[in-house]
Formats: sequence, structure tokens, C-alpha cells
Amino acid sequence: MDRRTTDVELDWRTSGLARALVTCVAVALAVAVVTGTWQLVAFVAPLLGLLASLRWQPAPPKVHVHAEPGLVRCFEAEEVRLVVWAEADDGTVVGLDVSTVAGPRLDVRQDGSARAEVTASAQRWGRYPIRARLTVPSRGGLLAGTASVDAAEVFVFPVAPAQSTTLPRTDLLDRLGTHLTRHVGRGVEYGNIRSYVPGDQLRTVNWPVSARRGSLHVTERLSERAADVVVLVDTHDQPVGPATEATERTVRGAVQVVQSALRSGDRAGVVALGGQPRWLGADIGRRQFYRVLDAVLGAGDGFETTSGTLAPRAALPSGAIVVAFSTLLDTDFALALIELCRRGHVVVAVDVLDGAPFEVEQDPLINRMWGLQRSFMYRDMRTIGVDVVSWRSDVALDQAMHLVSDHRQRKPGRRERRR
Repeated sequence: MDRRTTDVELDWRTSGLARALVTCVAVALAVAVVTGTWQLVAFVAPLLGLLASLRWQPAPPKVHVHAEPGLVRCFEAEEVRLVVWAEADDGTVVGLDVSTVAGPRLDVRQDGSARAEVTASAQRWGRYPIRARLTVPSRGGLLAGTASVDAAEVFVFPVAPAQSTTLPRTDLLDRLGTHLTRHVGRGVEYGNIRSYVPGDQLRTVNWPVSARRGSLHVTERLSERAADVVVLVDTHDQPVGPATEATERTVRGAVQVVQSALRSGDRAGVVALGGQPRWLGADIGRRQFYRVLDAVLGAGDGFETTSGTLAPRAALPSGAIVVAFSTLLDTDFALALIELCRRGHVVVAVDVLDGAPFEVEQDPLINRMWGLQRSFMYRDMRTIGVDVVSWRSDVALDQAMHLVSDHRQRKPGRRERRR
């Protein structure tokens, strides 16, 4: 297992024992001065000697916190187990208390030592630190060091629906896949029957038709190709209210698209824009699914980081289909979508904001004006070439993506426009 070791910087303060000794000495000396009782001075002399020995006591120990494993990945409602323990270099007994932020459920088993067995589970995806609070005595018990460190991290991945997601229609790459096209090639779907020409393989000859027509004819098949799908995730800071709540569906939608693409034999990748942009190149396989989840939540180091506000060219293969999930409230993210469209990619922006982004209830007229402005933005982005679809909370993602597919299918072709 992956073990994480953290060096702890302790905050040293006087302990309860030292404060009690100082209080006892001060009271005894005050009473001795007021009453003239010299015997009290002899009584507190050993206590004064103990306090004076503070500078000759051994140096404070160095404390290390260990967690095994240090990075835990799981899905929602799934239980994971890890062990957290602390130790000092001089053998000093260390007090350990394990906790986390609000949300996950922790079951901590501790037998009184500085070792805790933790069982954690969370009902919502996210990044949850496992925090260890330490208490260390030093200098003969006259000083007490305290510290709080993140000993481990639990990354909870979202659970996406198993249903497939419709991709927008576009010219797919000449690579074997599961998407049926109108191109003639190697496949199982019937395309056409034509006359035999030199070079055709004999296994493509349609013998019944050739017998009826008196000459060789071959059967053409429609090719099945694959696509490159790159999911764009908006990680910009959102205003408080409905926009912040919409980020929940941003991650779930991105995971669903990646899961559906990988199941169809397509290559899938992810780009997270906002703050420190990170990306993962398109690839296939079950391992790629978990790598995409790591990149979305920023777990591990299996992804690349970049600077700027635009998606890096290395993250998007030529001809890739880009599906972006965003509230479309950040201008930089909208400019990144326009830049991808100019590069020749098919870009679909899924608006996860359901309604107006105002935290408090506004006048109905203001909400109506917001809706009109939003529809104008949809129209302008479609004019540029970015298809925008609204994904409401009561509609499945596949239904919303069907609207994009139907819209692109109704677009007139080049020949129709020339006419």
C-alpha cells in the first residue's frame, strides 16, 4: 500500500502542569510575604527548582504522522479503511485524535495508543481530508505541543448512470469502433450492391445477385468507426446559490459522458479549466476511466497541468468531439469554447444552471429578463458554431444531448446552402 509520512510542526505552549506549578509558587510566596511565614518559602523551593530546570530539559522531540494508505479512492456510499498513527523520535507518548470535515462518516477504533484504524464513507463525491490532531508533552511535562495536519485524503468519485449518452453527429475518425457511418468499409451493416471491379475480395461477392444478373456483383458494407471525446469541466469559482449547487451536476455529467464513450470503444479525455488547469489525453480502457476521475478531482499525479485559460492543443486530438459542462457564467470559459470551435472541433456546451443564478428571490421581471439574455447568448454561440443545450434537473442527460443531435441533423448541408 501507499504510505504517506508527514513531518509535523508543533505549536509549543506551557502545559497544565507548568501553569499549576506557577500558580502554586506565586500564591505561596505572596502568603509568605504577607504573613512573614518563611516556612512557605522552603515549601515552594523544590517547585521553583523544577521550573528553573526547564532550560536543562531534553529538546522537544520531532513527531511524524503516518497514514497507510495515504490516498484512498472510492465511490459514493462505499466504505474504505486506512490506518493512521503518530510517533516521536525519542519515544515520547503522542496523543492522537482523528477527524474530518463535515460530510463523511468516520468510524475510528483506537486502543489508547497513537494508532487509529479508520473506516470512512461518504454519500457525496468530493475530496475529504483525514485530519490528525496531536498532543505531545516535552521538557519534563512543562511544555505541551499541539498540531493539526492532514494525514490522508479520501477521494470519493461520483456514480454515473449506466445509460449511454448520445454524441453529436460528425465525421468520425477512420478507426474501428461501434458508431455506424455512411462510409463504405469493413462492417456488418448493408450498404449497397455494385458491379465487381478488379481488386475486390472474393468474399464480398454476392453470389445470388451475380447469378441472377449474369455478372459478378459485390456487397458493400458500412464502416463502423470510433470517436475521440474530450470532456471540458468548468472549475471556476461560482457565485453562492444555484450556481454553486449546479457544480454537482457538472461532475456527474462529465463522468457519465466519459463512461459512455469508453463503453462504446471510443477514446476519452478530460480538461478542467479554472484555477490551475489540468488535463488528461484521450485514451481507451477501464483504467482510463479511473484516470479521468483522478484528473477531475485532482487526485494523484497522473494528469498534466498547464497555465492560461484556454484548453491546450495537446489535450485535444484532431477531430475530437468536445462536450463542455458549465454554468456559462465565466467569460474565460466561454472564450475557451469559441477557441475550440475555431480549431475545427465539434463543441457542445451543456448548461447545467437550472434557472437564474440569484441567491435570493428576485422580482419576476428580473428573472424574465435574465431568461431572455440567456436565450440571446445561446443564439450568439450557435452562430459562432458552439451548440448550447440546457440540462434541467428533471431531465436526463441523454434526452438533453438528443436535442443537440437532432439540431445538427436539421442543419442544411453545404450543397443545400448553395442552392
